[in-house]
Amino acid sequence: MDPTAYRFSWRYFPLGAQILSIAFGALVLVPILTGLNPNVALLTAGLGTLVFQWVTGGKVPVFLASSFAFIAPIQLGVEKYGLPETLSGLMTAGVVYLLLSLLIVWRGSGFLLRLLPPIVTGPVIMVIGLSLAPIAIQMASNAGEGYSEGAALAVSGSALLATLLTVLFSRGWLRLVPILTGLLVGYIVAFPLGMVDLTTIAQAPWFALPECTLPKFHLPSILFIVPVAIAPAIEHFGDILAISAVSQKDYFRDPGIHRTLLGDGLATSLAACLGGPPNTTYSEVTGAVALIKIFNAGIMTWAAILAIVLAFVGKLGAFLRSIPVPAMGGILVILFGTIVVVGMNSLVRSREDLMKPRNLAIASIILVFGVGGLSIKAGEFALEGIGLSGIFGVLMNWLLPESGETNS
Repeated sequence: MDPTAYRFSWRYFPLGAQILSIAFGALVLVPILTGLNPNVALLTAGLGTLVFQWVTGGKVPVFLASSFAFIAPIQLGVEKYGLPETLSGLMTAGVVYLLLSLLIVWRGSGFLLRLLPPIVTGPVIMVIGLSLAPIAIQMASNAGEGYSEGAALAVSGSALLATLLTVLFSRGWLRLVPILTGLLVGYIVAFPLGMVDLTTIAQAPWFALPECTLPKFHLPSILFIVPVAIAPAIEHFGDILAISAVSQKDYFRDPGIHRTLLGDGLATSLAACLGGPPNTTYSEVTGAVALIKIFNAGIMTWAAILAIVLAFVGKLGAFLRSIPVPAMGGILVILFGTIVVVGMNSLVRSREDLMKPRNLAIASIILVFGVGGLSIKAGEFALEGIGLSGIFGVLMNWLLPESGETNS
């Protein structure tokens, strides 16, 4: 029997619970950082994973949850336009995935990789991490109500240290949950410092419907967020390649990268319709699959079901919102840095000569436009930061001659 064939069985329940625990820290961290509801994020992660399995025929053992690539756009979008308006942009980002999947069906995956090569996507991914760096430092070091900057640094430092030690020295299952470990240590250190308020947890009901928010169509928000979808779409390719290598099965061919991208896009649009963050395939879950060596996507079905069930636990949401800001800041120092390194690594693996005039021009302009926060505005229309740098990168890659000198 094919070990990768879909099977849904009660005996996979413990493995599904383990998968969810591995994804849990990153899953809930994104909504906490962006002001979204963590219970809704749990709900949409579960529903999104089930949608992905339906589109791909239950052939790919991945779990979909909150995408870090959209943290900065969500934060800026909510501040400038409001949450319902920002959700319309996130919903449209899922539509971009749909269009890309249609392009793949029409022209093949090679066409998309030529349109969005590593010299474009690598610097865009780096911009995402670099633009988030000030947020991490501010959260890790700023004093809050009832505690000093020293206390904040103690909590953030302990969370960061615990995360690093888990990544570097732990073995087996524990190595797959560094975020969860760091948050737990930060929470424990913050408690005697008076940085944890248990009142809201005590008052919260055990059962509560997730507080969903409906999107409101807003063109400026859509134009601001949609270009950001380029980078996670390309990351999706890498994630599917990784799980293919682990499972020793070519998911690019069966069910096809166009189907996996479509499933990811539908999950993202569904999440935005309910007020959740965009979804993406989780690399830490791929690591867990490699560890347990069971490639049945039925495990992910259990993880999705458990996520949906937990979404209705009111005290869980209250507990997550009680995590001190410095504890999250300590985790983010390494997480946002990791995003930058992922972008750098994609450039290294592509073996492109970055000092070649053409490559130098593309990468440098993406980085400076993105990190510098260049903005183009015309009335209500605004294009800036990550989105603007991504668009410029695509245009330059398309228009600049390969020689980097002339078109002749």
